[in-house]
Amino acid sequence: MSAVSYKTIVVGVAFSPTLKPNLFEAIRLARLFGAQLVLVHVGVKSSIKVEKIKRVFEAFGEKPPRHEMVWQEGKPVDVLLEACSAKNADLLMVGAMQREALFTYYVGSVARKLTRKAPCDVLLLIKPSIDRVACQHVVVNGLEHPKTKEAIATSFFVAQSLGAKKITIVEEIPEKDVKVKVDDDWSLRKATIMKERIKVKENSRVQKILSSLSTTLPKGLLLQIQPIFGRRGYSIGHYAKVVRADLLVMNAPKPSSLWDRIFPHDIEYILSDLPTDVLIVRHE
Repeated sequence: MSAVSYKTIVVGVAFSPTLKPNLFEAIRLARLFGAQLVLVHVGVKSSIKVEKIKRVFEAFGEKPPRHEMVWQEGKPVDVLLEACSAKNADLLMVGAMQREALFTYYVGSVARKLTRKAPCDVLLLIKPSIDRVACQHVVVNGLEHPKTKEAIATSFFVAQSLGAKKITIVEEIPEKDVKVKVDDDWSLRKATIMKERIKVKENSRVQKILSSLSTTLPKGLLLQIQPIFGRRGYSIGHYAKVVRADLLVMNAPKPSSLWDRIFPHDIEYILSDLPTDVLIVRHE
C-alpha cells in the first residue's frame, strides 16, 4: 500500500449563501494537506462570478494554496467526475445535506451519486464554517474488509494533518454472530461470554492490521479500539453521533442496485443521515 497523501483536491463551487464557508473549508484543507485546489463550477463563466471567487480568497487573509478554476456546463455529477479524472484528483470535497428527504433518498442526491462513482476519496461536509472548527476526534471503521487497512491508514494521515487528538477504530459486530437466544440468566451468561470471545477475536484482527501498516500512529494521538454489536453502517453512524466525532472515515461503498436503495445497508445508512463530516476512502 502506497503512502497516503492528498496532492490535488477538487471542490464543487456553487454561488449560493454557503459559498464563503465552503471555500474557506476547501482552502484550509488544501493548506493543511499541502495540496493544489481545483475549483469546479457547473455553469457559465462570468466576470461577476470571477470577482466573487477573488473576494473570498482575499477575505481568507492568508497565502492561498495553488489553485485553478474550471468552468463547464453540464450535469453536476458528470462535470465533477470528469474534473476528478482529468486532474488526477486524490480527494473530492462536496457539501451534503445532513439528512436527506425521502424523495431525494430514492432518486439519489448529487453527493450520493458522487460517493458511488468518484475515482478518488470523497469528503462530505455537512457544516462548513468560515472560522476553523478544530478536529478533535476521528472515528474509522474497523470491519473485516479488504479496504479497511487503507481506511485506517488514511484516518492516521488525516488526523495528523488536521491536528486531531484521538482516533477510535470501531469494529461493528452483527448481533447474529451471537447465536444465543437470551431468555433466562443462564442464556444471558452464555451470550455475554460469547460476546467477550468475539471482542477478543476482533481486537486481534485489528491489531494485525495496525502492525502491518507502513505508517505509524502519530505521536500525541490517542488510539482506541471499540467493538460494538449492531447493524453494520447504522451502528457506527450512531456511535459517531453519540461521541460527537468530528470526522467519520469509511470504506467506499460497493456499486449499488435499486434494491440496495430501497432497503439500505452498510454505508447507505450513513449517507441517508450523516452523523458528522464523512470521508469515503477509495485510496488504492
